[in-house]
Amino acid sequence: MNVLSVIILSIVEGITEFLPISSTGHMILASTLFKIAETDFVKSFEIIIQLGAILAVLLLYWKKLLTNRDTFIRVAIAFIPTAIVGLMLYKFIKDVLLGNPWIVVWSLGVGGILLILLEKFQKEKQHEMSLFDAFLIGCAQSLSVIPGVSRAAATIVGARLLGMKREDAVEFSFLLAIPTMAAATGLDLIKNGRHFTGTQYEFLAIGFIGAFITALITVKWFIGFVKTHTFIPFAIYRILAALAFYLFVLK
Repeated sequence: MNVLSVIILSIVEGITEFLPISSTGHMILASTLFKIAETDFVKSFEIIIQLGAILAVLLLYWKKLLTNRDTFIRVAIAFIPTAIVGLMLYKFIKDVLLGNPWIVVWSLGVGGILLILLEKFQKEKQHEMSLFDAFLIGCAQSLSVIPGVSRAAATIVGARLLGMKREDAVEFSFLLAIPTMAAATGLDLIKNGRHFTGTQYEFLAIGFIGAFITALITVKWFIGFVKTHTFIPFAIYRILAALAFYLFVLK
């Protein structure tokens, strides 16, 4: 791993983290495309630089999260399923799922088809999110431990199936990302941080900055986009990306 690959991965993370196209999946595909070896450090890097993306959301939404008690409680409850799954399956996720481009390709393709079906058949309704709804959205998010599923897509789909409007589903996805990504980063640092070298910590710092800047731009753009557009462009992109990677890289 070198500075150029660090910058590439941080930009990929920042752009894709909050879009329904899978940041982890894209970093695995980018690593495969640019021949970045999926070492233990690279896997940790892909998790830890999410801190930069978290900071971007905190900068934009800290007031709503910290001053609205109902929102805070809903986010906390929605985080529980993913926390349980992440703790129970941490080793399996990191040793088996992360770094596997085949899983990413299938997840991207199938997820794209599901997004299209959702947009075609799901109807919005006036819906006040209950605490049980928040828990169900959290259960949906827990599926995103599979690379390529996309944490954002899983959360948004869960919220939309409950009848939430696109903009509300996206905003809740942003807020739920904060504890989810912070916990994943913290867990990986606790388990592996003591093994990192000084150079590797420098790479993490560069990745943090790159992810923060690109995530800040992306979040602002995405929340404006969903006010007047559906998720179908992202669904089509997922399918095309999966096909392209299968045909030109994996096959």
